Amino acid sequence: MSVKLKPLSEQVIVITGASSGIGRTTARRAAERGATVLLVARDEDGSREVVGEIEAAGGTAAYAVADVGDQAQVDAAARVAIDRFGRVDTWVNDAGTSVWGKLLDIPNDEHERMMRTNYFGAVHGCRAAVPLLRDAGGALITVGSIASDLPTPIMGAYSATKHALKAYVEVLRMELRDMGAPISVTLIKPSGIDTPIAQHTRNHQPGEAQIPPVIYAPELVADAILTAAEKPRREITVGGSGRLQVLLGLHFPWIYERVAPKAAAKLLTDPDKKQPPTNLWEGRGGSERSGEHAAKTFSLYTKAVERPAATLAVAAAGAAALGAWWFRRREQAA
Repeated sequence: MSVKLKPLSEQVIVITGASSGIGRTTARRAAERGATVLLVARDEDGSREVVGEIEAAGGTAAYAVADVGDQAQVDAAARVAIDRFGRVDTWVNDAGTSVWGKLLDIPNDEHERMMRTNYFGAVHGCRAAVPLLRDAGGALITVGSIASDLPTPIMGAYSATKHALKAYVEVLRMELRDMGAPISVTLIKPSGIDTPIAQHTRNHQPGEAQIPPVIYAPELVADAILTAAEKPRREITVGGSGRLQVLLGLHFPWIYERVAPKAAAKLLTDPDKKQPPTNLWEGRGGSERSGEHAAKTFSLYTKAVERPAATLAVAAAGAAALGAWWFRRREQAA
């Protein structure tokens, strides 16, 4: 069954993890393009602030307080969307948290809490969203990470949650297609993004956690999400440098396994610098960016993935021009 998605200006979009970082940026940019937005997060103050900003700019938004680790709370947030706006056209699973440390040093309760947010949070979102999207169709978008493909020392437990998330999303896509459900299922895989995620990390290493380079702006992820809301996409990696890292790990594992532990050690600041409070157990929203990095605002690779038809056309035109130039040179030489 073909999937037809509405223009953003006609959509109602639910975004989890929307009080800070990528979710907050996506909510703002979606509203700027005319979408009606329901923000879902634990942090009520941060969510209320974003809704106020959207409404002040002439947009339409509301929020629901929910911990995505609890299915009942996610279902309640979905009911808010239906009660307020009558439907859901796109659902974005973005809520996430992180724990850094050597795998054997991370307490089980922290590992389980992160899995409940990063993995089960998306599972709960999908279970709430599919019944709402099954009849009229729509987009189901989940924010993973290049860590979905790339195991990273110190971030090993976080990578495990993202690997699990990738498997769930890919199988769900197959099952929905087999059912004939008109739902586009997309996995977004950001590289290092300038958000407060490192500042909110539960860190068991000395020093303050830092975002892995190369660092990109959250607007690039938001734009990838909104592209998938309008045009069915299987997956989008945000940031060409992240894609290169994944390819290195995939094709040259013996090199990656030697280099990765040394590179991971550089993801921490001065050991005497104190790590800010974590959002592992409670919401800590309030900002889109970390305020610590000069992030890249463009990725040619990501634009090519977002617009494959246009990219192919440009490549074909370039190949044709090159071929014409070559034939002219041969004729002149003859």
